[in-house]
Amino acid sequence: MHPYNWQKSSYSTEGANCINLAITPDGTLCLRESDEPGRILAVGRAGLSALLVAVKEARAGN
Repeated sequence: MHPYNWQKSSYSTEGANCINLAITPDGTLCLRESDEPGRILAVGRAGLSALLVAVKEARAGN
């Protein structure tokens, strides 16, 4: 397991299905799902920003 300082969203409950975020020493953002903590998605800031915009647009029905 990576020794990153994982943070959980304030929107997450104490149950499963939480997204965790960590920042590596070189600035890479890492995402993982609480049910599979060994599976990590590493993205740059622009990639995470684009993902969040796409999710918001999908939720709004655009």
